[in-house]
Amino acid sequence: MKVPRYLVPNDYMADPSVHVFNGKLFIYPSHDWESGIPENDNGDHFNMKDYHVYSMDNVENGNITDHGVVLRTEDIPWAGRQLWDCDVAYRNRKYYMYFPLKDKNDIFRIGVAISDKPEGPFVPNPDPIKGSYSIDPAVWKENDEYYMYFGGIWGGQLQRYRNNKALESAIFPEGDELALCPKVARLQENMFEFAEEPRDIFILDENGIPLKAGDTERRFFEASWMHKYQEKYYFSYSTGDTHLICYAIGDNPYGPFTYQGVILTPVVGWTTHHAIVEFNKKWYLFHHDCVPSEGKTWLRSLKVVELEYEENGKIKTIEGRI
Repeated sequence: MKVPRYLVPNDYMADPSVHVFNGKLFIYPSHDWESGIPENDNGDHFNMKDYHVYSMDNVENGNITDHGVVLRTEDIPWAGRQLWDCDVAYRNRKYYMYFPLKDKNDIFRIGVAISDKPEGPFVPNPDPIKGSYSIDPAVWKENDEYYMYFGGIWGGQLQRYRNNKALESAIFPEGDELALCPKVARLQENMFEFAEEPRDIFILDENGIPLKAGDTERRFFEASWMHKYQEKYYFSYSTGDTHLICYAIGDNPYGPFTYQGVILTPVVGWTTHHAIVEFNKKWYLFHHDCVPSEGKTWLRSLKVVELEYEENGKIKTIEGRI
């Protein structure tokens, strides 16, 4: 059994996105701190306010470089609060950081910041992406096109929208109603705008039926991630209040995706959020837990473990509490 290990023992980092740039592994986590805000279902206690970037030449030897603070809430003109998880994409010699942040009206939007280097620093655009909402942007490159996956319920505010329009009040589907879907939108060539209206991503059960809201151990909650293995598209995500990282497989970036199973069982802590990447001919799962903070759910620590596949392409389940 592969045993996860911690990467940043002297600080609290969570929600990693991970990519290979220039032959190195770059990690873009959110940054937890003691905000003093009581826990609630809206996630107000996750009041993160800056990003660090980390890099590694070799995952096995444990050496990791901290490139310091690369973007702060006060750098962003439209900022309100809560600089949650981010992702980074490379195009035309520039690196684009996509980040969720509440605006001055306490509504999550997705912003863009740009750098000449994968380690930053990143300079934010003056406005968020037009038509963006909710949280957890993850960008997938397919040939010369880039797709953004996003969305999260509860504190991520996805329940406030239908057909990309804001509702007067949030609506949570229940029971046999269709679960809220994660979103995907192709990006324009300038990487600053959506090239299309965001679409629903349907996650199907073994009978080809979209997952229902009451199916809480399989339905989407937050933390979209995409990778490709043996010419199949693996869409992975968190089930949130049931604390699983699950995955579904499809034939193209838009899906639909058929549910396959659990990647990571519950960890110590409430949230579970991840990234999957291939580096030096091995696959890795990056995630977090709250063991070092003695279970404080708002102080999470970055971990990595090798990810393995069965011959049929199934991902071997990793135990979260080892």
